[in-house]
Amino acid sequence: MIVVRKAEYLPACLVHIAAGVALTRRSSLVADESKLLVLRIARRCGAASLIFAGEYTKAMNKDWHSDHFCCWQCDGTLTGQRYILRDEHPYCIKCYEDVFANTCDECAKPIGIDSKMQKTVALFAEYCGREHLWCAHICAEDLSYKEKHWHEDCFLCNMCKISLVDKPFGSKNDRIFCSNCYDQAFATRCDGCNEIFRAGMKKMEYKGKQWHDKCFCCALCKTPIGTKSFIPKNEEVYCASCYEEKFATRCSKCKKVISTGGVTYKNEPWHRECFCCTNCNTSLAGQRFTSKDEKPYCANCYGELFAKRCNACVKPITGIGGAKFISFEDRHWHNDCFICAQCSTSLVGKGFITDGADILCPECAKARLMAANS
Repeated sequence: MIVVRKAEYLPACLVHIAAGVALTRRSSLVADESKLLVLRIARRCGAASLIFAGEYTKAMNKDWHSDHFCCWQCDGTLTGQRYILRDEHPYCIKCYEDVFANTCDECAKPIGIDSKMQKTVALFAEYCGREHLWCAHICAEDLSYKEKHWHEDCFLCNMCKISLVDKPFGSKNDRIFCSNCYDQAFATRCDGCNEIFRAGMKKMEYKGKQWHDKCFCCALCKTPIGTKSFIPKNEEVYCASCYEEKFATRCSKCKKVISTGGVTYKNEPWHRECFCCTNCNTSLAGQRFTSKDEKPYCANCYGELFAKRCNACVKPITGIGGAKFISFEDRHWHNDCFICAQCSTSLVGKGFITDGADILCPECAKARLMAANS
């Protein structure tokens, strides 16, 4: 210690103004001490706050006595050693790896700070003099995914074992795969071509099935349906025009598609305009009609062409609408026409006698007979 004006100083804390050097002996003082001496602000240790008397270590933006810069875990000196800074505390390499290092998910070994791709920054605290500092930095990145970690050499595809470093990969059942292996093993496949769906591909979905845009086609014309309307039939899909062509109801006469309306006759479909009388082409839709030899006829045409004719009025007996008629031998009458030729009494349900082309009630027949014999 040096005493100046009754105060004690470390030699390193006093500097000679003229010489610019620290005073180390009392004999260096001169008479006018106030002009020749100044107080020097000395460096202090980051751990003990003591002034350095000689060499020191510089680390973490602080100055330390060489034996005071120690590992936060084991108190071993870090001067001249590499160390790891964690939460503002320095650790020796061994303690850091024991306490903080991740375990590789593949090989189950610790991922040390010297492993490639390790995220932690390692620092090197070099033994220094007062004016010198040298530090080495080792920086890399950690290989981690979903709280799992790997050595660079262990980060491999579970199937083909290719390295996945800097490459896209997929995860399935806690295993990792390169993009190709993942697609081949797990990717959704097209129900049309059975190829996988790759990133960016448009996907068409219907009733739990999936197709590439180009594979979602009409079963008949094979044209991609895209966003157009379609109609499903028997587990297949058809564009509107093909469905109509293949499955739509067709008219029994013109064989064209019946899109709206229509009538059914004997379980066969017809356009309303096609369901006409075979003879006069009058539309039968909503009209009374009958058939002959599987062909439809209006009531008038059927009567004119095929009906029995009344022996009295010579008009056709159609039987349409529940109309009743009388037949005798090869002659036929409308009920209203079946009357006595003499007195015009209705003979429906009564006895009658024929006289040539005439029919007579019993009284008139008797009278005609008596007149003929007189």
